[in-house]
Amino acid sequence: MIARFFLGLGLFALMLVSSVTTYMYLGGRQSKVAITSQKPTVGSPRPNAFSLPGTLYLSQSGALYSYSIGRFHQLTPEEGWTQPYWNADGQNLLAVRRNPFYSDVFILGRFGQVGPQLTSNGPPRGSNDTVFMHWSFYPRLGPDNNTFWMSYDEPKVGYDVRGKLWTNAIDYTGGDIQPIPLRSGGLLYTKYSRDPNGNLVGQLWIATRPSRPANGETLTTDGAEGQPLTSTDEDCAQPSISPDGSQIAMICTYQKQVSYLVLAPWSGSTMGPRRAVITDQLVAQPTWAPDGSGIAYLAPTATNDQFQLWFLPKNAYAPPPPSPTPIPSATPGGPYTGTLPSPTPVPPTPAPVIKPIQITTNSGFDATSPIAWAP
Repeated sequence: MIARFFLGLGLFALMLVSSVTTYMYLGGRQSKVAITSQKPTVGSPRPNAFSLPGTLYLSQSGALYSYSIGRFHQLTPEEGWTQPYWNADGQNLLAVRRNPFYSDVFILGRFGQVGPQLTSNGPPRGSNDTVFMHWSFYPRLGPDNNTFWMSYDEPKVGYDVRGKLWTNAIDYTGGDIQPIPLRSGGLLYTKYSRDPNGNLVGQLWIATRPSRPANGETLTTDGAEGQPLTSTDEDCAQPSISPDGSQIAMICTYQKQVSYLVLAPWSGSTMGPRRAVITDQLVAQPTWAPDGSGIAYLAPTATNDQFQLWFLPKNAYAPPPPSPTPIPSATPGGPYTGTLPSPTPVPPTPAPVIKPIQITTNSGFDATSPIAWAP
């Protein structure tokens, strides 16, 4: 028994030393690029810098930034700010302020002025008990601009999309997140689960009504969870609906170490065939331009492991129809009774290849934070 005790003690010490050594080794092998990333406000825009319409809002290192007319402006200090959402009617932002053990949603002015706090997820005064601390994420407003939606995590209870409680997430998966309230009254969101092989996967789901509470517990019967729009094999997340409501942009990994930018027709309740439009980048947070001119997204460059801002013009995924084939002119001269020569066919003009435009080079944006885009 004594020998077994010392053997167990020795194995524990070996595991402890090994884990600490591994942590220190990996820490010393961190990419130098991550250390040298700069604030977006560093430097002036290039003389021929590409300018996007409207104003974009992004998160980097706990601060919010705006981008308009080719320039970045820092709106908040680096105090845990993330996940901005543009309230078109109110001319302001919703944003999450993340603390070490909880997060809350605030209203911000378009220039970063901190306004009312919409949630109170911190501990009661004088308490540090984490059981009283909760998390709010991905704030949204419904089509009426009065109904507030969010994903909500109450420790040991669930991780759900909430207005009323609309969904009941599967524990230890990543939850039900990224709610998009629909004009139909339903809800589009991302649900994380395990596939038959135990792999963690994302799916887009649509719910048409809240979960129904009974006996103090949330039940998810009678289709209250809604219906999946994508399969577990596709592994899709981060949906964004086009300004005209006819398409969805999302990322899909197909259970590989990639994330494609994928588009699909959208009827308001059903999704059509998928079409991957970017397959050679690690795409995150696709967001439609308010004027429909293209899609902004985050992705690392080939030589940079930080996520930069990119823009894909509309012509890259919806090229204009080709010009009509010109009709050959008549043969000059007088009357002709013989066989007319066949007109020389005019080869079709190939459509130009439209590539994504890289907006930043060394900014390192938060790839878990959606991009907000104001007109």
